[in-house]
This record gives sequence, C-alpha cells and structure tokens, in this order.
Amino acid sequence: MDFLTLAKDRYSARKFVSGEVPQEDIDKIIEAGLCAPTAVNYQPFKIWAFESAEAKAKLLSCTKMKFIEPAPVIFAIGSKADIAWVRPYDQKNFADIDAAIVTTQMMLAIHDLGYGSTWIGHFDAVSLKKLFPEMEDYEFRRRHG
Repeated sequence: MDFLTLAKDRYSARKFVSGEVPQEDIDKIIEAGLCAPTAVNYQPFKIWAFESAEAKAKLLSCTKMKFIEPAPVIFAIGSKADIAWVRPYDQKNFADIDAAIVTTQMMLAIHDLGYGSTWIGHFDAVSLKKLFPEMEDYEFRRRHG
C-alpha cells in the first residue's frame, strides 16, 4: 500500500489477538524505529520489546490500560535528554520529540505488517523504572495532545 493510504488507514487498536509475532516482524518493527530521523541523528532513545508473560504482567501493573494484555509484544521507547540535540537559540531539548518520531514510525511499520498498535501514555513511569532497572536512565513521559 502507498504511504498516504497506510497513514490514513492506521488507527489505535483497542483489541488485540494473542499469539506469536515472528521474530522477523519484530526485527522489522525495531528497524523502522532505529532508522527514524532524529535531531542531528543523535538517536537519544532505546527500544525495549516485551514478550514474556512475566514482563508483560509487570508492565500491566503500571497502567490501567488492561486492554493491551493480549498483545503478543509490547514495545517501550525511552528517551535520554542528556544525549539529545539541544536547539541553541532557546535550549529546547529534542529527546521527547525524537522518541515520538521513533514511536510513530514503529506504529506505521506495525500497521504495514498487518498488526494493530496503540500509544499508551497513561502509565506510572516511576513504578516502571523500579520494575525494570535497565530503564532507570531513560524518560517515559506522557504526551499531551
């Protein structure tokens, strides 16, 4: 499908079918995020993919959005402000913007592969970092429209 059709067709899924996502598809989704254009190409983000029941249960304990439970894979994208580009004129840090670009590009890839996705912003980032210490140095900010 052409890009505009893909962009117009993508929607926020509220129902997920449990099952396996082939590793090849997970790799394509992550690659879409890794090649996303970030400010000055600093790439101030990290992508986590959670597939195990244990990891997903921990993630679900940090949000009220339980409808994502059946999703076979849950991705988390964190940004790191201290390695992001900062606009010199007003000191605007682009870490959150870069993470949003990465997430959007991954969501488009997910849709292109025939899966559903949604953006979850309602979660407890402090609890998330306690449960997953490897995330401690990254920000998981809520985005407001």
